[in-house]
Amino acid sequence: MKHAISALRSSAGVLAADPRPYDQAFWAIWGDGQAELAGYDLTIPRYNQPRHGIAVTIFVTETFSNALRVKADPGKHPASDEFPVMKLNLVKDYQTGIYDYNEMTSSFVALQPVNGRAAGSPTKISFSRQEWCGNTYHQLLFDAKSIRAARHSYFDGDADRQRDLDYPVAGVAEDTLLLWARGMAAPALVPGESRTVPFLAALPAAKAIDAVWSTAALFRAAKPQSVTVPAGTFVVEAMSVHLPDRETRTFYVEKASPHRIVKWESSAGEHAELLKSDRMKYWQMNAESYVSALSRIGLTRRPPRTP
Repeated sequence: MKHAISALRSSAGVLAADPRPYDQAFWAIWGDGQAELAGYDLTIPRYNQPRHGIAVTIFVTETFSNALRVKADPGKHPASDEFPVMKLNLVKDYQTGIYDYNEMTSSFVALQPVNGRAAGSPTKISFSRQEWCGNTYHQLLFDAKSIRAARHSYFDGDADRQRDLDYPVAGVAEDTLLLWARGMAAPALVPGESRTVPFLAALPAAKAIDAVWSTAALFRAAKPQSVTVPAGTFVVEAMSVHLPDRETRTFYVEKASPHRIVKWESSAGEHAELLKSDRMKYWQMNAESYVSALSRIGLTRRPPRTP
């Protein structure tokens, strides 16, 4: 699967975010019809206490329908409506006292120019949280100059709203940072470079739909370093972001291809370390016999009951 990538100007003549090198080497890895799954040991702050759980990342390329902003079934849409994306599903499961939290953020980055934006720009982000108090769902659809936002929630003052957000040139959404750290989303930084960008806070952190663009500083470390996690010892590059509230997030990315996320941490107390990763067609692995495949990403089957 090959796609020619070039810079693109919007209808207003404004240059979109810098294009990404989705070249033959990229598609040799990500065009094989499989997904990369990785399991992480997770610590995350909630209710002012550290909580322990697991995180799973799923990276996979898909064909998207531009009209519907969903995965396009083969033969269902005209070619003019389809474009390739990199999908990241980030799953977090953790316990808070008697009840647990189940979260998933889905971030889709276009792998070719679309809607007046260059390759490497987000096209859709969605977030859902299920916990014993109620459900939350938040969605962003990225167009040429604006973002369509919708939110549904159980909580008073946070439910059933829609609005449009501005979409500044070179704007970065926090929910694409794991993709950015791996070189899959704009902007590209050379070692030792820093850049200040328009910044949109992550959906899990934004209780209200009234989020506004601020600025954040992105950094790429000048030199690699060695990091040891349960999956082993890796030579990594540190990719970090300084957020407007002075929080810092750092992603330690495997220097060798395919540049897996080995560890991430934040100054607020979130911390995740790689257990294992593997490539597989997980969507075909729903039979009971495939439960044993959890060991390939460092996880085990959930117990039949909670003690």
